[in-house]
Amino acid sequence: MRLCLGPQGWPLGLALVLGVVVGQKLPTRDEGLFQMQIRDKTLFHDSSVIPDGAEISGYLFRDTPKRYYFVVEEDNTPLSVTVTPCDAPLEWKLTLQELPDEASGEGSGKQEPLDQQKQQQVTVDEGTELFSYKGNDVESYVATSSPSGLYQLEMLSTEKDSNFKVYATTTPESDQPYPELPYDPRVDVTALGRTTVTLAWKPTPTGVLMGQPVRYCVVINKEHNFKSLCAAEAKISADDAFMAVPKPGRDFSPFDFAHFGFVRSDNDFNKDRGLTSNKISRSYTAKPKASDIQKVCIGNKNIFTVSDLKPDTQYYFDVFAVNSATNTSTAYVGTFARTKEEARQKTVELKDGKVSDVFIKRKGSKFLRFAPVSSHQRVTLFVHACLDSVQVQVRRDGKLLLSQNVEGVRQFQLRGKPKAKYLIRLRGSRKGASTLKVLATTKPSSKQPFPSLPEDTRIKAFDKLRTCSTATVAWLGTQDRNKYCVYKKEVAESYGEEQRRREQNQCAGPETRRKSEKVLCKYFHSPNLQKAVTTETITGLEPGKTYLLDVYVVGHSGHSVKYQSKLVKTRKYC
Repeated sequence: MRLCLGPQGWPLGLALVLGVVVGQKLPTRDEGLFQMQIRDKTLFHDSSVIPDGAEISGYLFRDTPKRYYFVVEEDNTPLSVTVTPCDAPLEWKLTLQELPDEASGEGSGKQEPLDQQKQQQVTVDEGTELFSYKGNDVESYVATSSPSGLYQLEMLSTEKDSNFKVYATTTPESDQPYPELPYDPRVDVTALGRTTVTLAWKPTPTGVLMGQPVRYCVVINKEHNFKSLCAAEAKISADDAFMAVPKPGRDFSPFDFAHFGFVRSDNDFNKDRGLTSNKISRSYTAKPKASDIQKVCIGNKNIFTVSDLKPDTQYYFDVFAVNSATNTSTAYVGTFARTKEEARQKTVELKDGKVSDVFIKRKGSKFLRFAPVSSHQRVTLFVHACLDSVQVQVRRDGKLLLSQNVEGVRQFQLRGKPKAKYLIRLRGSRKGASTLKVLATTKPSSKQPFPSLPEDTRIKAFDKLRTCSTATVAWLGTQDRNKYCVYKKEVAESYGEEQRRREQNQCAGPETRRKSEKVLCKYFHSPNLQKAVTTETITGLEPGKTYLLDVYVVGHSGHSVKYQSKLVKTRKYC
């Protein structure tokens, strides 16, 4: 980092300040003016001077040191300097630069010889080292009594371009910018579930005793604990918030192109620029997925339940106390926990040739196991989804045989294998709970246990044939001779399609209906599918009433499937 030098070898931005500091005693800080100034970020943007009593943010390019300066006006002054690394470990040291004895507010204005300036500059650069640190912890230098002079803070990031925060003050007792931690700063896990974790921590004395506005922010991720809030925020934003604006005439670096979604190799950049050095290439971590890290600010509560977590997964939890007035923060001692495993589901054993009823919760799943006793060449699997569609997955001895969505009745033919075992996974719908009937068999049968169905299971009502007491309907059949039963039920006029869909259960057979609701049963089939249509006129209805009509097709083994219900309304006047 280059600094413009003044006549005494000092950075030019500090030359005027030093002339005043040494020549005369500066007045004490005007608190009202100071509060107004620290709210104006432009005063300290890209400045080498650290203001007294305000936290500043900065940016370091990798392997490029940066210096900041802080002036202590009087001897025996308390001093506190705090450095917060954000997204990379930092090396920093604090040195005291002695003020030159000949410096005076009454300068002659004459230019000193160049060799004398260089000699003084060497003295300034070396100084007296007071403190040094290397790492990613929030670290502070605190002295109850410091000599007057110019303090230099030199910072370096050797891993990657990085953000940081610096706070310096000569009144640490009264400022107290960072919320104070309680005597026990640990975050405790008070409850643990499969998808939830409840956290609790002791409140900061800053908010309770001192009355300062304090809120808490909780950070959740799967990688590690964070030592500062700015480190977590840097991980969340992943360079987006800290994109450096190129100076006029400056070419973009490979990082700049990658930032905007373009990928080019370093060789391409070097070729375009005529460069052979690889120093323009910087390493940047990939941006994490939005779901990998979360930050939630919860006000002044000190108990929080994190929800929507994944079962059997380790998470890291950090809590930060944030001063709402200054936006400075302090980290509690974070914790971690692994959520509980999913409850192991019992596997339902299927018996050869027998129908099993299966219930699945919304978005849930069930496992069925079929282990034929004798050797077999083929397995026939029937699946009847009573409500919404379900996903069916079948594995034979661990090998995936099929994976399909099933709606209504489906039949699958699976190739057999001696002593093979079949694992059937049924996954429910996102809309609601699912009910199914499942049958697996190795026995050859000319008659299926479930009735055959046409592709379209709707019931058609003929509006022009409606009367005050009758309704005429039609439905499709198949080439197989099946039994069809028609039922009717009077419903309220407000009965709508949504309620009809909720009550649509294809597995509920005629045995669940009242005898008074039965209209008729008949057998029907057609060798020609184009002509497999049957009609029926329902009589004995009342004028101006709404009826729900159902058609059940009954298979040879007694299992039935219901067509889609149909609402009809008789004419009020005839």
